[in-house]
Amino acid sequence: QVQLVESGGGLVQAGGSASLSCAASGEFYAIKAISWYHQAPGKRREFVALINRSGATQYAAVGRSRFAISEDFARNIVSLEMTSLKPEGSGIYYCHSDVLVTLSDSREYWGQGTQVTVSS
Repeated sequence: QVQLVESGGGLVQAGGSASLSCAASGEFYAIKAISWYHQAPGKRREFVALINRSGATQYAAVGRSRFAISEDFARNIVSLEMTSLKPEGSGIYYCHSDVLVTLSDSREYWGQGTQVTVSS
């Protein structure tokens, strides 16, 4: 079993910044990739950013110039730095991981989420 624990977030003023972290723990061979998703109140969960084990990154258009995802896979931690936050960025941010549990078994896991509230 793999556990993902998000931290960071909280209350941020519009135009401000927030730093989120996702720490993976448990028994697994390696992390293939970790992604961040955002779910605004009453909306569906949407992709924000991804980083894979090679360091390659992908961003949704909404955060491409304002967000930065980084990894420390030696410690199984991925961070998301968000700048110039807007009120529509409020919601729960979830960590998602694609994990090699064994060399032949790949599984996906979600964290519990962390709340970010951007005040106008």
